[in-house]
Amino acid sequence: MTHYTRTAPPALVGAYLQYGYDPLNPRDLLHDEILQRQESGYDVDGVIGEANATDPADRAAVLALVDSMATLERRPDWSYEEPDSLEEIQASLLAVPRPSSSPAAHLEDQIHAAWLGRIAGCNVGKPVEWGRHWTVERIRDYLELGNAYPLTNYFPVLDPMPAGFELRENWPDTTLGNVDGSARDDDIDYPILALHLLEQHGTSLRPELVGQAWTMLFPLQQVYTAERAAYINLTLGLTPPATATHRNPYREWIGAQIRGDVFGYVLPGDPWAAAELSYQDAALSHVGNGIYGEMWAAALVSAAFTAASAREAITVALGVVPPRSRLAEAIEHVLALHADGLSWEAALEQIRLSYGHYSWVHTINNAAVVVAGLLWGEGDYMSALGKTVMSGWDTDSNGATVGSVAGILAGTAGLPAQLIEPLHDRTRSALFGFDNSRISDLAARTYVLATGGLRTKGQITH
Repeated sequence: MTHYTRTAPPALVGAYLQYGYDPLNPRDLLHDEILQRQESGYDVDGVIGEANATDPADRAAVLALVDSMATLERRPDWSYEEPDSLEEIQASLLAVPRPSSSPAAHLEDQIHAAWLGRIAGCNVGKPVEWGRHWTVERIRDYLELGNAYPLTNYFPVLDPMPAGFELRENWPDTTLGNVDGSARDDDIDYPILALHLLEQHGTSLRPELVGQAWTMLFPLQQVYTAERAAYINLTLGLTPPATATHRNPYREWIGAQIRGDVFGYVLPGDPWAAAELSYQDAALSHVGNGIYGEMWAAALVSAAFTAASAREAITVALGVVPPRSRLAEAIEHVLALHADGLSWEAALEQIRLSYGHYSWVHTINNAAVVVAGLLWGEGDYMSALGKTVMSGWDTDSNGATVGSVAGILAGTAGLPAQLIEPLHDRTRSALFGFDNSRISDLAARTYVLATGGLRTKGQITH
């Protein structure tokens, strides 16, 4: 099987190929903005030529090239329609998903299972969260060496570590036998922050309020890619939607998709309301498929509360994604692969062939992996999570999203004890004032919002 890693834009000189994904670095901005423009239908050959003739150490000149791409126009053969505003997104939909009532007798347990499932799923994926190194093949080879394939627990630690394998630096806190409470991760920070924001603002939440909370509660170095770019833009005095577009080549990457789950938790069985509210969070840092990723994740989680299966939840949530977008195309593709009866391994190969050209932290390819994990997991939490993490790319983020959805579908009784018990009902967080939160407390606060505490704070009604 082919190894898929991020490739450089054609002919761009090596001085720009750092893969730091850091908006504080002009070289990263130029490289990544060129890639973003290529992927979204722009001709950047002229910019590449200018970049190769520019001294990479000339900060002003490199940033001028980044800014020059804002005036480019899409190629006439671009066939997708990917609006950014909520009004245009809604207008593009065939019909928004209709709300359904959630079974109140199980809701509290489902919300608790969602939090536990998400946090456990994140921790399972953390040791191999490096998609350029931890390919599908390398993950499988490692697990087979540890007699742990297919994945049904936290990653084992091989001693001695074989050459060519290197777990992420978090491994002392996230591997088998070493988990003692949840490790800190942005995939956990953002749900905690979303809960806090919804308690404060309810359905009156707006991008500006999200931005205020980021700069108040997050250290800059603990947010990444699109979120760091938006954070920098906030400190420069920019306001949404400019915070999402100015010198932000990561605006369609996975950062927003990992922030959507709690909007689904508090609006169970109402996928469009969850997606609509999550837009207010996504628009601070993302556009296009980046926004759709968060709206889809929120709708997927919301739909899971009343769906009979993962496939039903995925299909319902697809209704909030603009139908002529690349994200909708990818989700539909994976649904079709499943309907055609392919094995998970064969479907994963097709996903990698179709979407492996995106960065390993892009929205589109990772959403496809989430869909595959849920579909081929066949209703079993650990099977869905294991397949998702073994698919590579953004393993902790995808593990977290699948953990939410599969947790809701399974309930707390369906969660594997080998993952849940080591969490000890506790999670670390980089959010100021929220470290060592109790998971059961997060779930209880969420339940309050889901059963009436949210709607009394805003004006969205259905």
